[in-house]
Amino acid sequence: MVVQGVSFSVDSAEIVGLLGRNGAGKTTSFRMAIGMLEADGGKVVFNTHDITDLPMFKRARLGMGYLSQEPSVFQRLTCEQNLLAILETLPIGRKERKRRAAELLERFGLTHKAKEHARTCSGGERRKLEIARSLITDPKLILLDEPFSGVDPIAVEDLQAEIKKLAQRGIAFLITDHNVQQTLRVCDRAYIIDEGKVFAEGTPKELINDEMVKRVYLGSLFRGDEFDHDYAPAPTRSHKKSSAPVEIKREKKPEAKR
Repeated sequence: MVVQGVSFSVDSAEIVGLLGRNGAGKTTSFRMAIGMLEADGGKVVFNTHDITDLPMFKRARLGMGYLSQEPSVFQRLTCEQNLLAILETLPIGRKERKRRAAELLERFGLTHKAKEHARTCSGGERRKLEIARSLITDPKLILLDEPFSGVDPIAVEDLQAEIKKLAQRGIAFLITDHNVQQTLRVCDRAYIIDEGKVFAEGTPKELINDEMVKRVYLGSLFRGDEFDHDYAPAPTRSHKKSSAPVEIKREKKPEAKR
């Protein structure tokens, strides 16, 4: 998919969705942000640094985390070993590694799975383990690709709660998922991409009540009052926002090919 003139940003402590129909260009835009695709024009800026030409591993060193749609846990290792494998890359002792692994397992409700192989985890437990593992490198931004795919409804609610807690600590999130309802329920803002361009942008409440957005993308999926009571906008968070951790900026004639 060719995308043209796509421009979006994510602030610290903010949860932003990147949504659109199949083939609309959201996956292309998402992959340019993480570095899986190279843009032919425009810029990708992370914490004021131009990272347009940086490979994924260098973006990760700057604080950009990524969770793919496909399982990324080590299936034959226990849940504890999955965390220890990443903790071993840090300059800390064995006792501290064990302590931090136990802390993360408890935080994500996985203590009972500590000694069990990761392949025994449910979809929700696997996602929690992946998020716990990503926190070890202290990311400033985490990009989630289809985080709710293959996850049961109760586990989705748990994941949403964890994402919101992490955002309260200052971590930013960029989420793309085909589950529009669940994605909008956790987001502060979202961008709708259609035919390779940003078609609309706003809060979940604004988007589901936009007649053009309903006609082009959402249809009759929402009544219009879903976010009147249970949606908590970003300003209620205690963490003070700083400048946008990540921005994709368009130029006069930007173009990127998938």
